[in-house]
Amino acid sequence: MRKMRTIFMGIVWLCLCLTLDTLFLNGRRTHTVDEEEIEAAIREKKLLKRVRRGWMWNQFFLQEEYTGTDRQYIGKLQSDQDHGSGLVKYVLSGDGAGSIFVIDENNGDLHATRRLDREEKAFYILRATVVNKRTGQKLEPETEFTIKLHDINDNEPQFSKEVYTASVPERSDIGTSVIQVTATDADDSMYGNSAKLVYSISQGHPYFSVEPNTGVIRTALGPGDMDREQREHYQVVIEAKDMAGQRGGLTGSTVVNITLTDVNDNPPRFSQSIYQFRVPESSKSGTTVGRIQATDRDIGKNAEMDFTIISGDGMDMFDISTDKATQEGVITVSKPLDYEKKPSYTVEIQVQNTQEDPRFMSSGSKDMATVRIAVEDVDEPPLFDKASYLMEVKEDAAVGTAVGSVSAMDPDRARSNVRYSIDRRTDMDHLFSIYPGNGSVLLLKSLDREETAWHNISVVATEFNNPRQSSHVTVYIRLVDINDNAPTFATVYETFVCEKTKAGQRIQTVSAVDADEPSSGHKFFFSLAPEGAHRSNFSVRDNGDNTAGILTRRATYSRFHQSVYLVPVVITDGDYPMQSSTGTLTVRVCKCDREGNMELCNSEALSSSPGLSTGALIAILLCAVILLMIVVLFTALKRQRKQEPLIISKEDVRDNVVSYNDEGGGEEDTQAFDIGALRHPDAAAALEECGKQRRDIIPTDTLLYPPHCHLAPDNGDVHEFISQRVMENDCNPTAPPYDSLATYAYEGAGSVAESLSSLGTASSEAEQDYNYLSDWGPRFRKLADLYGAEDSDFS
Repeated sequence: MRKMRTIFMGIVWLCLCLTLDTLFLNGRRTHTVDEEEIEAAIREKKLLKRVRRGWMWNQFFLQEEYTGTDRQYIGKLQSDQDHGSGLVKYVLSGDGAGSIFVIDENNGDLHATRRLDREEKAFYILRATVVNKRTGQKLEPETEFTIKLHDINDNEPQFSKEVYTASVPERSDIGTSVIQVTATDADDSMYGNSAKLVYSISQGHPYFSVEPNTGVIRTALGPGDMDREQREHYQVVIEAKDMAGQRGGLTGSTVVNITLTDVNDNPPRFSQSIYQFRVPESSKSGTTVGRIQATDRDIGKNAEMDFTIISGDGMDMFDISTDKATQEGVITVSKPLDYEKKPSYTVEIQVQNTQEDPRFMSSGSKDMATVRIAVEDVDEPPLFDKASYLMEVKEDAAVGTAVGSVSAMDPDRARSNVRYSIDRRTDMDHLFSIYPGNGSVLLLKSLDREETAWHNISVVATEFNNPRQSSHVTVYIRLVDINDNAPTFATVYETFVCEKTKAGQRIQTVSAVDADEPSSGHKFFFSLAPEGAHRSNFSVRDNGDNTAGILTRRATYSRFHQSVYLVPVVITDGDYPMQSSTGTLTVRVCKCDREGNMELCNSEALSSSPGLSTGALIAILLCAVILLMIVVLFTALKRQRKQEPLIISKEDVRDNVVSYNDEGGGEEDTQAFDIGALRHPDAAAALEECGKQRRDIIPTDTLLYPPHCHLAPDNGDVHEFISQRVMENDCNPTAPPYDSLATYAYEGAGSVAESLSSLGTASSEAEQDYNYLSDWGPRFRKLADLYGAEDSDFS
């Protein structure tokens, strides 16, 4: 009560000061002032300076959302030029002048015509002036003033979103921040408490709370109560109330959907403690034995599991992995199983999460299960005691020699007998055989190491009781080399010797090769053959490195005396039994220069080979065949270009006179007419192209000029045939663009003169009457005059 009294006394004192100041400055003028005007007045008072003003206003205040029926009074504009005589007129302009705000032009009263909203527009700037009604002269300069709207609490708080979505990890501590919601109020925050908001929670207790001033939502329960596996989703309703939460304030609300995110607080657990599976002993490595399943109440990465085999007699025989899609443990075979050796296995399986949270890790974060695996007996094929066999035999071994043996047995308890055979697809030449009962491999044919050093065959072992059960094994047979081949020259040697040389001169170095392969390596010895050692012109020097040099024994050779020498060389190997051969070296005597270079030999050409090789002969023959084929093909094509003439007889010769009366019709111009087409109508019809037309014109109406062919009949009139063809070409606009004149030495079939040949004339000496010649027409008149005259005329 004391506080209210103090405030009231302060207001009264302020009003008294304003009133005294106004009377001092402007006499008896009254107006509305604000704090800025008061401060200005105080400053002016302190400076002891007074400014005379014609207007008694600067700023007006108006309450928004006026609900009265009359116009709302704002204030009064008054000028010291207005002496009450009625000659002063007040004029208003600016924002809303004349529509929202009106002024009484006689007394300056200012009113608002309608209800205003501060949130729509907080203030209006207007201008006013005073004019003389009679003269229209301005009595005061136009002055600007402001009308401000006083705010009332007419807007409720509004949240930025109608629905918020948030999440918080499960088992969070009390007071963990979840999300902050924000609301705004359109009312004036600078005036009263209309825009001062307070947040509260109306739905979501007791799990969450909200800070009244900030709108931050926090968890309200401890870790034990916020468990995602029990409840995952929550809906919280937050309210915002203005007027600082006091009565009469307006309220706005929003919905916050909160989800508890998963943490790894649950270990995986097996659905059962013992699992049993069966697997055939014939299962290959990687075969699936079975699947075991564990459950985890967590989700996502927190539910990913890792299965391991930690103990048991089957640790080496089986593996376990995790199926990423189903999070199941997949047990597979890792090594071959044998029912006869061990019919069952037991392993211990452990499961745990791949990602563990240290906050919830404990001794119970892992689970164990026992898996028993029974191996099923399967009828298996015979099993060889080795994966492959290696045997050796000398290349000169006799037929029937035992090369070696293989052994296989039935791994089943029945121990069925085994029969052996050779897969003939691996021994097409039938070089080997095998004894069916004991697996001994025998030699059927003689072998040659130099031809084939290795033989690879496949042996099949089959059960007697079940022939479908069989197995294969590879047998590698190596032929052991014996010294059965003599060494020979490495190549055909041919050299020359100069006529003038010196004794002991090396003219050639020779080497040898041997098809055999001794274990200690090749060792060759060279010597001159006994038959050539006596009175020989050359000698052989063994170099001791599997080569030998050919040397001269004298200084002079004559190519006219002997142009070619043959030097026999004996080559012997160092193996047992010793093998040797004789190679011949050809030496030609040639004329040389001072440097020892060959200049001239006898007529026999010095060649590195005695003749053309087989490959060269085949190449030459092939070239000749190709050339012959080209000639034949060219001749055939040339003959095809020639056309067979219609007139075969040499005596049937006609002359064609062709006239060209156009400027060019292409290759059509050279087509002349041949009497052969009339002599042989059938042949002409076969060669003629039916419906031939011009190449540069396409008929517009194919039905008007259909393509057709006409052939002269065998006994028809040639004249009629030609006339018909002329008429067709005259009527056809697509005919070739030229006129052609063809003269045929043919009179037709209806001549009255018949034949003029003397072959048909009678050989009688009797007088003949030639008067009928005058009936043949003007062309035969001269002949009629000659033969029709009397004999006396020619006497």
